[in-house]
Amino acid sequence: MTLEIDHSTVEGLRNRAMLEFLYACGMRVSELINLRLNQLFFEADFIRVIGKGNKERLIPIGASAIKHWGFYWEHVRKEHPKVQPEHAEFCFLGRRGKQLSRNMVFMIIRDLAKAAGIEQRVGPHTLRHSFATHLLEGGADLRAVQEMLGHSSITTTELYTHLDVGHLRDVMERFHPLGEGKVSCIPDF
Repeated sequence: MTLEIDHSTVEGLRNRAMLEFLYACGMRVSELINLRLNQLFFEADFIRVIGKGNKERLIPIGASAIKHWGFYWEHVRKEHPKVQPEHAEFCFLGRRGKQLSRNMVFMIIRDLAKAAGIEQRVGPHTLRHSFATHLLEGGADLRAVQEMLGHSSITTTELYTHLDVGHLRDVMERFHPLGEGKVSCIPDF
């Protein structure tokens, strides 16, 4: 199954950019809908996010997300015909030129997943979870992932990014001094 978004439509360009931001940065849906233009620092490859408790954090952003933001900005957002002045500072707008709601983002992701043939329940948090899990599976430091997610407790990050036992066994064998078949420290389940 592949996710195909129609890039020839206004909504398609916006939706692709939103998905890229959610996955590339591990943002909460509330952080995405409240993201403002003055929080984008693409020349330095990061964005500034205001999270829970009004805490600010800097998150690196990758080339793909920046590229799709550029398409959205140039072809839709920059000269949105109906942009409402009180909503002009927000990055992602709906058809009527207003800030998107949480529910709208949930519906967009649900509909895209359904169109891709994904039967499981998928939402913005799924992309946040995938962001963290993929970083950890790739060898990222747990504390760095904690910072990027905006978790105040490392315990939250550990629970949030559960890894399968097989992956943990592989990491142990590769990096522990007694690994690589020398001693089996992790029981089979």
